[in-house]
Amino acid sequence: MEKRWVLSESDEKAIQSLQEDLKVSRILCDLLVKRGIKTLDEARRFFRPSLDDLHDPFIMKDMDKAVERLEKALENNERILVYGDYDVDGTTAVSLVYGFLVKYYNNMEYYIPDRYEEGYGISIKGIDYSIENGISLIIALDCGIKANAKIDYATKNGVDFIICDHHRPSEKIPEAIAVLDPKREDCEYPYKELTGCGIGFKLIQAFAIRNNIEFEKVQQLLDLLVVSIAADIVPITGENRILSHFGLKKLNENPRPGLVSLIDLSGIHNKDDIKISDIVFYISPRINAAGRMDSGNAAVKLLVSKEEAAAHINADVLNSQNDERRQIDKSITEEAISLFDTDKSLLEKKSIVLYNPIWHKGVIGIVASRMIENFYKPAIIMTDSDERFAAGSARSVTGFDIYNAIAECDDLLVQFGGHKYAAGLTIEKKNIPAFIKKFEEVVARTITKDMLVPEVQLDAELEIGLLNLNFYKIVQQFAPFGPANMRPVFVTRGLSDTGRSSLVGQTKNHLRVEATDQGYYVKGIAFNQSFKYSLIQKSKFDICYNLDLNEWRGSKNLQMTIKDIKSSEITPPSIEETITQKSAV
Repeated sequence: MEKRWVLSESDEKAIQSLQEDLKVSRILCDLLVKRGIKTLDEARRFFRPSLDDLHDPFIMKDMDKAVERLEKALENNERILVYGDYDVDGTTAVSLVYGFLVKYYNNMEYYIPDRYEEGYGISIKGIDYSIENGISLIIALDCGIKANAKIDYATKNGVDFIICDHHRPSEKIPEAIAVLDPKREDCEYPYKELTGCGIGFKLIQAFAIRNNIEFEKVQQLLDLLVVSIAADIVPITGENRILSHFGLKKLNENPRPGLVSLIDLSGIHNKDDIKISDIVFYISPRINAAGRMDSGNAAVKLLVSKEEAAAHINADVLNSQNDERRQIDKSITEEAISLFDTDKSLLEKKSIVLYNPIWHKGVIGIVASRMIENFYKPAIIMTDSDERFAAGSARSVTGFDIYNAIAECDDLLVQFGGHKYAAGLTIEKKNIPAFIKKFEEVVARTITKDMLVPEVQLDAELEIGLLNLNFYKIVQQFAPFGPANMRPVFVTRGLSDTGRSSLVGQTKNHLRVEATDQGYYVKGIAFNQSFKYSLIQKSKFDICYNLDLNEWRGSKNLQMTIKDIKSSEITPPSIEETITQKSAV
């Protein structure tokens, strides 16, 4: 699949100003400016995150009401239910809030709705459970912002709600005791991109302030919070960057027993230097597996475990469930891809919407992502919830707001929710054909041609003579990397093969590149790009890549992880690249 390279335009005035303050290279200042860092103070905060820079939680709309209601419940010995979604964000949020409060108050329990019986968000079953068991306060985490009718039902039956959510609200905010969501239009909280777990953390931070609990005890929750930040693919900027930095520090130095057990089972290569990417690929899938394959309660049980022995037993269960999940999503993905071989009309569409009543509900989100990897179109995968309804999971391509596209079809839906790039929906099965037709019409009308081509966002163009271990170490200080602060992608042009490049891997599907230019030499690995071998032998070529460190027998060498390769002869600079190059002269 061809990829579109886009070298983002540089702000020369801002670069020059920052360079005068920092006294570092233009390239590094360019990288900072492209991340919104334009002043000496912003650079200091970026490179030296401080917990003192966290925002006052009481700026958040309704925070004072939430803390007052929680304190009242504790004072009156009310029974409290900590309720959360079954994904990583929801289960870490429940573990964080429940795990902290239970140290001070024991008349409480936690509840994770069953994906198959109750579906996403606040459920009537969960409210009825609370009514039957004398629960008068529910703290809802990572859900509830659209549960207006269900909150009304709970209120009429004597159950109060504190909602801690980060999803987009509807026009009408639920009439709960408190609704904590920075995305509310009437909320002045300065950072809008917290996870559901992050909102729970701010509630605990506020509770601790009001009750003179030292912040060091709240800080112990950050290993859970960084897992939610990594798993929920939120921007790692501002407050999330601070929380991620110190969360990774906690995760690497003194993680809780449940996370220790997952790390031991995960296969992470360097357990003393766990990164955001390690959480995404190794830790979060195992936590998610509980809610996908059985019950999210198993994830919370693991994450609140205090004893290592019990944690290892619980982690084994999640690990087995993850193995089962991998087999199922592989099978369904292969089945979904095969539909394109039998129905060529699917390839002509701008969207992918597939429905199969017997597909496993727990993996349809993963399958939607796999379909984008193969066909690069907005994708929705649906399967049965029960006799009447189907559930769908949606994923999008860069630049396309799938939430808004689904919203245009809301007349055909029972409910929906989510973000720009990921969403979920419930639909009556009789409406599926009409939804497929209408969604395709919306996508075809609103998506651009460029959005249907995978994009590689390039940060800077470098000559290979600039690449050395010192430059690599400076770039590493931009970590933690993630959305809105991805690992820098560099482009180098006009390279020649040394004659020592080769195909590697058991099936020879990877390409090891050894290249040269102007007397300098570089090495890199291009995973799953063996088909580019003939290209680099025939002509000069351009590469875009991340910088990595290859360690072997005590020796450390710079290595490129190559994202794409193009012939220098047929890939003139894009418009964006031309603008950048002219402004740099």
